[in-house]
Amino acid sequence: MRVTFVGVGEAFDEALPNTSLFVAGMTGESRRTVLLDCGFTAAAAFFGCPGLSEADCREGPDALWISHYHGDHFFGLPFLLARLQEQGRARPLFIHGGGDVAAMVAAVTDLAYPNLREKLDFELVCLEARPGVPFAMAGFAARAALTGHGAPCLGLRLETRFGALYYGGDGAPTPAGRDLASGCALVVQEAYGLEAGVPGHGSVAEALETAEAAWAGALAVVHVRRELRRERGEDIRRTLSGASIRAFLPEPGDVFEV
Repeated sequence: MRVTFVGVGEAFDEALPNTSLFVAGMTGESRRTVLLDCGFTAAAAFFGCPGLSEADCREGPDALWISHYHGDHFFGLPFLLARLQEQGRARPLFIHGGGDVAAMVAAVTDLAYPNLREKLDFELVCLEARPGVPFAMAGFAARAALTGHGAPCLGLRLETRFGALYYGGDGAPTPAGRDLASGCALVVQEAYGLEAGVPGHGSVAEALETAEAAWAGALAVVHVRRELRRERGEDIRRTLSGASIRAFLPEPGDVFEV
């Protein structure tokens, strides 16, 4: 499993692209890829990401996961679709998300470019994920659980041949989300604040507690409030370095492999 951090920022960070991950892994004997979230600034970051191969940027992912319908998690979709169209994509793009995913994909795409969907040379296949119900994404076994966000948001466990990933989207960890993180090679958790109690969001302390209790192989902390990351970034790194597991604050383009 290879996880590339396309973006690691929060919604309105002027320096860091919105949090987005490109996951490549094996299912059977085949390599498959998934892009996790695609916000305002994430689509542009994807096509310029130094951690991705030229082929992956040209071909795009096999599937896209939308954790929830806030702009910093899916408003980059029209950019992604238009660019893939220009680059000659022909194979379907599978888009997974929570309730009304097909309607939300249509709405944001049509608002940006009213004629784009009918001009696409590739099919958009929208598939609804439900908490607690196993499903498949790009051939990977997957499960989702609600997180503690202000809007309905789904954390995701993705099983590849050589390791599992948990991506929490936005929101404080929930018991169901902690269950999905159990034994994962990598847990990616948002930490808008330092300590628990940030309304609708998680914290560095909760991210560490979740990953350690889950016996995860590693923890990546993302979506840190921009002022906090600028002013207390070194403090956060020191805190993470003292964890009982590998824990880090990734930069755009960083790669994690197992």
